[in-house]
Amino acid sequence: MKIGYARVSTEDQRLTLQLEALKEAGCGKVFREKVSGAYRDRPELNRMLDQLREGDIVTVWKLDRLARSTRNLLEIVEAIRQAGARFQSISEPWADTTTHAGKMIMTIFAGIAEFERDLIRERTGAGRVDAQKRGVRFGRPKKMNDEQLKLARRLLKEGKSVRDVAKTFSIHPATIYRILTPAA
Repeated sequence: MKIGYARVSTEDQRLTLQLEALKEAGCGKVFREKVSGAYRDRPELNRMLDQLREGDIVTVWKLDRLARSTRNLLEIVEAIRQAGARFQSISEPWADTTTHAGKMIMTIFAGIAEFERDLIRERTGAGRVDAQKRGVRFGRPKKMNDEQLKLARRLLKEGKSVRDVAKTFSIHPATIYRILTPAA
């Protein structure tokens, strides 16, 4: 079965043009959505993906109606493939996994996206190492500075309870235990 997916970003936009194109393309069922493509959780898209069966063909008017990025597009197309279905775009005939050429192009896209992810990961790692060499500290900010730690230790030695010391610094008592107990 040919299944269509139509999406517009806002309530005041109309699906008419997409619905006509999907009907003309022979879609027997069309999932319609009025939600921004920036949202990962799109109920109708998820419903469509859940209902796909072997041999179905998911059809969209344009690729940007399905995904906002190459990575997101490839993830959705992979979910379609895993369901045993195929994919095609009416406006971009090269994006058609019902043909050998379309499958090849989508495979090339997937390879380029993976290459891009690897480059980003490599640059990010190099940047992190460089920042650490310059003394940049990653992670959550410390709850207490060195002076506060020294004072907390002194208050505890003087017999103050952990709860009172935590209240003094507006932190949770568990934080006092975590900070002042040496790691094993």
